[in-house]
Amino acid sequence: MRFVTYNVNSIRPRLPRLVEILAEYQPDAVCVQETKSTAAAFPHPELAAAGYVAADHSAGRWAGVAILARSDVGVEDVACGLPGEPDPAQARWIEATVGGVRVASVYVPNGRTVGSPEFVAKLRFLEAMAARVAQPGPVPAFVAGDMNVCPSDLDVWDPAAVHGGTHVTTDERARLAAVMARGFVDAFRHLDSRSPGFTWWDYRAGHFHKGFGLRIDLALVAEPLAAGLRAAKVDREFRKLKRVPGAKASDHAPLIVDLAD
Repeated sequence: MRFVTYNVNSIRPRLPRLVEILAEYQPDAVCVQETKSTAAAFPHPELAAAGYVAADHSAGRWAGVAILARSDVGVEDVACGLPGEPDPAQARWIEATVGGVRVASVYVPNGRTVGSPEFVAKLRFLEAMAARVAQPGPVPAFVAGDMNVCPSDLDVWDPAAVHGGTHVTTDERARLAAVMARGFVDAFRHLDSRSPGFTWWDYRAGHFHKGFGLRIDLALVAEPLAAGLRAAKVDREFRKLKRVPGAKASDHAPLIVDLAD
């Protein structure tokens, strides 16, 4: 199976890029974050025209997550919201079953600055993720999205320069590690232990061209599936303006993961 995770930073203006990714990679499932759409405005017709169905958890102009699947595969048993999350109204977690695999799309809060109420809420959200994947019974085997945490210093261009000191703290990394300790591997880092693999670059000051990035978009794969990992790559071309002329790029690039069927 092929999976993609992509923070679109608003699905409507980024829809041409998303549709191009669907056409180029033909993934079985796509985890989308930061859709910034109401449920009524979510582009189901346009996605259907591209051959995909979607389950969305929408919250208007902020956050929002979705799971897309090829129309012939479908999306089943949809569940919105993460038990124990600080603010369920923010729409940051959605699960569904795609082709027999339980998939979760997640958009972890940014945290703003260390020690702020938003930072505390971020830690609580990560704790809720760990609790969810530790529950008995069916749990997601593929958890992907914008984690807003760099797992190690290899995943950030300069830990000292990160805004507000977030994304690289021991507290954040420990809580993400607690999620992975429930039986997951980081797909990209599992296959590539050396490349930075950045997925996000600030729009400002030419950070993309300078290589000032972060690897914060991750695909966590349950260990029983990890033996089937065949490839995991970041397509930086979709961060470039010229890749889809006339469509502004998201500040994130998509991550594509291939698993043996």
